[in-house]
Amino acid sequence: MKVEGHHLVKAFGDPPQEVLHGLTLTIEQGEFVALTGKSGSGKSTLLYLLSTLDTPTSGEVILDGTPVSKLGSHEVHALRNLKMGFVFQFHYLLPDLNAIENVLLPAMKAGEETKRKERARYLLNEFGILDKAQRLPGQLSGGEQQRVAIARALIMNPSLVFADEPTGNLDSQNAEIVMNLLKRINREEGSTMVLITHDEDFARQAFRQIQLKDGRIVGQNHPAESMVNSGIEEK
Repeated sequence: MKVEGHHLVKAFGDPPQEVLHGLTLTIEQGEFVALTGKSGSGKSTLLYLLSTLDTPTSGEVILDGTPVSKLGSHEVHALRNLKMGFVFQFHYLLPDLNAIENVLLPAMKAGEETKRKERARYLLNEFGILDKAQRLPGQLSGGEQQRVAIARALIMNPSLVFADEPTGNLDSQNAEIVMNLLKRINREEGSTMVLITHDEDFARQAFRQIQLKDGRIVGQNHPAESMVNSGIEEK
């Protein structure tokens, strides 16, 4: 899914204080983009606008050529549930559901639980935790819980995945596992991936890095392309 933001402004408070100052950007279908910048730079605010979880004070978000402002609330809700996947720093798994039930939550909402059960098993197997499918979140490690959360985000074959600091609470080994899973899904399933990260090593693995400072885009580069051109093999 192609994502466009045109002159995005977001203000909070009274009197209103602008957090984003007229940002314009385009993320092409199938791109893996990392949003980077210090805390308070506007990364999460921008992600929430692009993902329709929040609305801009002014400006427009356009998804595959359709302005979000032209969609009704039911259409936006269906778009989120069927076309988008969300991964956050905190996994937000339901404690009373086991791993595979948590993965299937979006499918349950869409009335596709039976249809998607095999994909749920496939994802858990690919992520190395199929043997934990019947365990409750409290019986899983932090890295395993985050992998369940990623599987949940991918259960509907989303064309657009938003990940907000998905490795922030993980040790380096589990963080690398999670990052490699996201890259793999981007490569094999063609999902557009928008990642917020403070980790420069992970940011450099994205195809494009967009740097924010004080609510403005201050730079862009293509670190992954540079790695390929330099002859550096991807792990």
